[in-house]
Amino acid sequence: MSSIVVVGANWGDEGKGRIVDYLAGGASASIRFQGGNNAGHTVVNDFGTFKLHQLPSGVFNPDCIAVLGPGMVISPAPLLKISRS
Repeated sequence: MSSIVVVGANWGDEGKGRIVDYLAGGASASIRFQGGNNAGHTVVNDFGTFKLHQLPSGVFNPDCIAVLGPGMVISPAPLLKISRS
C-alpha cells in the first residue's frame, strides 16, 4: 500500500487543502494528524464552496475515510457547524 503525505513548508496558505482535495479523489483515507480550528482551507466542488477548519479535505469523497488524528485539537462547536452544512 502506498501513501502520499502533504506537508507545508512555509506555515501558511500554500494550497495544501486544494492538493489534498484533488488527491483524495483516488484515496481510501484522508488523515489530518495535527492542528485545530485555525485558519482553514477552502474546497470548491460540485456540492458548493466549503471553508474547512478541522475536517480533512478528503471528507467530500464518499469512498475516502476522513480521520481526525490524535494530535488534533478539537473544537466541538465549529466542528458541528461545518458538519451540518
